Amino acid sequence: MRRYLQLAVITVAAGAIYPLLYLRQNFEVSMLETFEITATQLGQCNAILGVMFVVTYLPSGWLADRVAPRHLMSMSLLCAGLLGAWFSAGPSFAELLLIYAGWGVATGLTFWSAHIKAVAVFARDDEQGRFFGILDGGRGLFEALLATLAVAAFAFWLAAGQPTDAALSRVVWLYVGTMLVLAPIVLLVVDDSRSRGDRHQSASLTGTLDGFKLVFAKREVWLAALCIMAGYQLFFATYAFSAYMQQNFGLTAVAVGAITVAKLWMRPIGAVGAGFVGDYLDREKVLGGLLVLGSVLLAGLALLPLGAPVAILLAIVLVVGLVTYAVRGVYWATLERCDVPDAVKGLAIGGISLIGYAPDVYLPLIRGALVDGIPGRWGYGIYFLAIAGFGIVGAMAAWRLARIAVRPRASGV
Repeated sequence: MRRYLQLAVITVAAGAIYPLLYLRQNFEVSMLETFEITATQLGQCNAILGVMFVVTYLPSGWLADRVAPRHLMSMSLLCAGLLGAWFSAGPSFAELLLIYAGWGVATGLTFWSAHIKAVAVFARDDEQGRFFGILDGGRGLFEALLATLAVAAFAFWLAAGQPTDAALSRVVWLYVGTMLVLAPIVLLVVDDSRSRGDRHQSASLTGTLDGFKLVFAKREVWLAALCIMAGYQLFFATYAFSAYMQQNFGLTAVAVGAITVAKLWMRPIGAVGAGFVGDYLDREKVLGGLLVLGSVLLAGLALLPLGAPVAILLAIVLVVGLVTYAVRGVYWATLERCDVPDAVKGLAIGGISLIGYAPDVYLPLIRGALVDGIPGRWGYGIYFLAIAGFGIVGAMAAWRLARIAVRPRASGV
């Protein structure tokens, strides 16, 4: 129960720290109006965020092997919240770039590897799927609760005559306040005693270079990274659903917000369900099947006629959400198959993240260029189809990892 309590606190922290960074998922058009920027400029902000993630992933892993997770996570929540307070004031485009860069450091360097390593260490080998499923599903549940409250409050303030920028500022403060409240809770509740033992182990290694060699000599690590890259791209595509529906299917900002919030409620179902199924079946084979299904559904959304009934559009969006969240719920469980010691597990997480989350850098730029350069549905359509194609590549990597992982067990090792 103590492990599950800590898992719950880490899950809520993860659910609170990231939504503000990706506020465009539910409020993209309102953000463009409030900050007086273009889709390309907003894409540049997200690209800056992605660049900072890429730069900090490896140092984040190294840091997670040496510093207590509760200190890292608590500091992250505090810094991200303070940057959010600045964000709420309607900064200029230049200031937005600085804020997004700061968010990249606050959530990438000090939070990312720390929270994943903490969960990987808490869970036994036969619990990896369910623990990571609960982490992602619970995080999604908390995000959905916050988003539901945010969209409802946003609609209320608009109906009451508040201008868009004022209503959006209040929404931002909802997320900021949550992070600032959680910062001391994480510091007090999360137990880092095992982490201290891991740091002692890590210091006894012959050096950081030996750790790099140990981690990156494993082909399983590279295959896991490819699986996560494909799965994350499918998930990242869902950030475009809000603007895609509003600009091409004629839905209002409030209607689009309601649909995307409904999609968020698919996350706990998909992630937790996939985690438990993956523990009872073969996690990598389940992941491969989910990647294929998600790719087919995303391609179907790209090709859906613009005159299609809203009910069909809603159904596809919700099922895509369910499948992509199921992928997220199980893809970090591939870490157990990589057979990496706890002493360098943070470094492995950082290395896999460097590859797997590289889409944070290039997808916002690609999307902005396509949407601005090819007005209408086909800018989004090409974007969705390309991501769906790479999802098939990720499925092949997952099935290959499953075959590699079976051999040692078959030989009795």
